[in-house]
Amino acid sequence: MGARPLLGIVVWMASLAEWLRERSDDELVALLRARPDLATPPPADTSVLATRISVRSSVARACEELDSFTLSTLEALVLLDADSAPVDREAIAEMLGAGVTPQRVRRSADRLKELALAWGADELSIPSTVREVLPTFPAGLGRPAEDLSESGAKAALAELDEDERRLVDKLAGDSPIGRTKDASARFSLEQAANPIQRLLAKGLLLRRDAETVELPRQLALAVRGDRPMGRVEPEEPSPDLVESGADRVDATAGGAALELLRHVEELLKAWETDPPDVLRSGGLGIREVRRTAKAMEVEESYLGLLVEVAFAANLINSTEDAAPQWLPTIQSDTWLASPPEQRWAALAAAWLDLPRLPGLIGARDEKDRVLGPLSEDLRRPLAPKDRRHILGYLDELPGGYGVRADGAAAVLAWRSPRHGGKLRDDLVRWTLSEATVLGIVALDAMTTAGRALLFDGASAAAQLLAEQLPEPLDHVLVQADHTVVAPGRLEPGLAAEMKVVAEVESAGSATVYRVDEDSVRHALDAGYTAEDLHALFRGRSRTPIPQSLTYLIDDVARRHGKLRAGTAAAFLRCDDPVALSEVLGKPETEGLELRRIAPTVLVSPLPLADLVEGLRSAGFTPVAEGPDGNVLDLRAGGRRVRGRNRPAPPTGVAAPDTDQLGDLVTQLRAGDRSASARRGRGIAPERGRPSAEATLQLLRDAAAQEQHVLLGFVDTHGLRSEVVVRPISVGGGVLQGVDTATHQPGAFPLHRITTVALVED
Repeated sequence: MGARPLLGIVVWMASLAEWLRERSDDELVALLRARPDLATPPPADTSVLATRISVRSSVARACEELDSFTLSTLEALVLLDADSAPVDREAIAEMLGAGVTPQRVRRSADRLKELALAWGADELSIPSTVREVLPTFPAGLGRPAEDLSESGAKAALAELDEDERRLVDKLAGDSPIGRTKDASARFSLEQAANPIQRLLAKGLLLRRDAETVELPRQLALAVRGDRPMGRVEPEEPSPDLVESGADRVDATAGGAALELLRHVEELLKAWETDPPDVLRSGGLGIREVRRTAKAMEVEESYLGLLVEVAFAANLINSTEDAAPQWLPTIQSDTWLASPPEQRWAALAAAWLDLPRLPGLIGARDEKDRVLGPLSEDLRRPLAPKDRRHILGYLDELPGGYGVRADGAAAVLAWRSPRHGGKLRDDLVRWTLSEATVLGIVALDAMTTAGRALLFDGASAAAQLLAEQLPEPLDHVLVQADHTVVAPGRLEPGLAAEMKVVAEVESAGSATVYRVDEDSVRHALDAGYTAEDLHALFRGRSRTPIPQSLTYLIDDVARRHGKLRAGTAAAFLRCDDPVALSEVLGKPETEGLELRRIAPTVLVSPLPLADLVEGLRSAGFTPVAEGPDGNVLDLRAGGRRVRGRNRPAPPTGVAAPDTDQLGDLVTQLRAGDRSASARRGRGIAPERGRPSAEATLQLLRDAAAQEQHVLLGFVDTHGLRSEVVVRPISVGGGVLQGVDTATHQPGAFPLHRITTVALVED
């Protein structure tokens, strides 16, 4: 359509404003709640509100909230030119096609009226800007041809040959546009050599430009028959539900939560001793991702999610060095010492509010570069809202029931077809996959703790997860091959001891530890004695202790500490001079630069840690000795970096509540009355402000009769506004009154009042 005539715009605005004035206060409150942008700043009257309703950006935001069928109804209104003249519901139903009932059309029309995207009783009108917001070709239909009637289109369709009909059927699908080099030429029917040329010659294709043709709307409607808008979905899809049972879902989620915690602990341990570098562009390099994933024996995509969640939970951060690295934070030590349910809740809450899309990791940007974890290109401010929207659908299902990702994507696409953009369906799959890793979703269903996290917060979710986790075990199973099996989650104290005396060989629902010479030596270095180790295994194992393990512990303990190393830079002492002679005589110790300073003492210029490591490489088992003679544990301690300061919560203006919206509607009504009153008793300046005498008299009368007035007012910043006031007194050049919108008393200097009008009740 062309530009609307000015008179048409005025009439259209008047009809919308009149329709708004006929709405009840509750209906107007509902409108302002559904479209909050209409209330900021508060409109002076319904005429202003009507103008604001038609603003293109506001219409676009309102359309984001429409489901698929309601959006189709709006497209039908555009096709029927409801922005030029009202359209009755029968015509709307006919355009939507066979199978659409009048009742369903009425429901969608009512939804459009709730949002003021349409108005009227039996006949509906729409704002002209709706046409600009919707696709150029609503329902895939092109422009109508001027000289083609409905009956003429049907007759022409019947006369097409097979090739022409195939082309018309294709253009009558999702898009009426075709690209061709024949669009610029003119052909007679006798000259036409292909289907496109023949259709152009018959006037059954429209030329848009030199290389583009368009199928006329009448011909597409003839092809579609009783479904003018093609496939329309009146109701929400009903995907097959997956029934797993609430107990099974929660138990599975508990296992996933423990697995998540184990992997995050491994990540922190790996990076505290071997931190990866920060890329110059920020983030983590793909090479470092592969290295860490290989060391942890996890998928690269899974590691990317772990890194993103750990960063969001403030467990890792970059250093501020010239060559920055990613390190665990000081706060990670507090996290590691917390109970499992609290550690899980911290990670789950951080993911839920993460303004980034880990699902994009591994994709390529516009420069064909691979996107890595912690990259700035992963930032998406709307990601938390999208996650809650997706998980909210699963929360609607009964406990223990779930739906697969494709089914959820279909439902959410119907509910919000304009929401999410090109990544809409990917967002659903990514969110459900990540939520499953975090134990918020399990077996395609929402967990009990996940529901609490969504609506009650992290603390409530942690409490519920604690009830779902299996009871920690106080025992292990020692095997004949020197492996120790933990058949479940261990008590914190026992788990800490097992980390000291054994190495993890495999992890999962059951963790397998291995005890060997190195692990026993580490335990002895940490201060355990041979008897401590025997007592640990005897007291904690539900299976007999193999004799070979007892021999192993005793043999390592017998040799452990026979040599004592100190600093000279470093010294080596032993009560047996022969043993020191054996050390000096081995070729492997030549690089240690040892020399004897006493029969029982050797010294070296090497650091103590290097001396001990060199002796162990040569086959000896020394221990490090401190200045007080006690054993030192020389294993490298983990590095830490200060965590990020938590960002302040957003300080945006809160959405108005029902009472505030009610006050705004009251002000709208008052503005309408005052606009009407301007045609009667009121003071409006011809040039400048109203006369002081007339203003005083009108305000004094209003105060005495307890009537409201509409003031045109200029504040100290020179900003003009209108406000409805209940005058209390007038004196000293000031009006004392109560602002009816805020119910707050105020003082209004008379010299700043530009217009005054009574508001009739």
